Amino acid sequence: MEAGEKNLRNDSAKSTTSVETRIRYEEARRVPEAILELRDVSYSYEMRKGGELKVLEDLNLSISYAEFVGVIGPSGCGKSTLMRIMAGLIKPKSGEVIFRGKPLKGPTPRISLMFQTPALFPWYTVLENVMLALIHEKGLTKRDKEETAKAFLDMVGLSGFETAYPAELSGGMKQRVALARALVSQPDLLLMDEPFSNLDPLTAISLRREIETLWLNQSLPPSSIVMVSHDVEELVEMAERIIVLTDRPARIAGIVEVKLERPRQRRSNEFYDYVDKIYTLLS
Repeated sequence: MEAGEKNLRNDSAKSTTSVETRIRYEEARRVPEAILELRDVSYSYEMRKGGELKVLEDLNLSISYAEFVGVIGPSGCGKSTLMRIMAGLIKPKSGEVIFRGKPLKGPTPRISLMFQTPALFPWYTVLENVMLALIHEKGLTKRDKEETAKAFLDMVGLSGFETAYPAELSGGMKQRVALARALVSQPDLLLMDEPFSNLDPLTAISLRREIETLWLNQSLPPSSIVMVSHDVEELVEMAERIIVLTDRPARIAGIVEVKLERPRQRRSNEFYDYVDKIYTLLS
């Protein structure tokens, strides 16, 4: 009897510990510490005939660790420009970008950008295209880079296609190669500029699920994701917070926090309440 009670107490203690661990994990995900900040960021393009086209104006935005943020706005409002500024590819005309507590001076392997089109080199194999992201990793041998690239290709379901060329792949497979290349450097922040817009609906659903799974598993890269999309339902399904931009020059029209359990049900009334909120801000 005493042994049974002892085992029962041990099982109860293990269960309590498991619950506490899950609670601590969920709390850690909500820590508001910023991985990237935009402070009064403005940007304009110089026109060939003179003058400037202002696309962003005095944007202030903070991306937290372990956060999935969506960005939406009217066509041509500067969403892609915003992503390139966050990636360090272009510098703002005014304001600053802070990454991990320090000013972002240029591109870094800790931030990956996944474009709308895969942008693969047609003369390189799938494996070689992924390995390009490791070109600056001087501490890795070629064998190390190959094994790392193969591991990430396996992660996105492309094991066995290492020697294939982009022309031999479907559109969805090309985008998976682009995803593997974006992740192979194990970035802290993944930026995605309409990554599913050129895919058929079934492929897009599959890739969305894979990206969400990777993000939810905090032992795998990336820690945080920022995704631009024109698809409101897509953002409500995936993001924790959705930034709605105004027309050009873009400012923040509003921020919608999505508090729905995962996996999210597109057919629920609560889901479409969030969709309506975003459409209202867009209009």
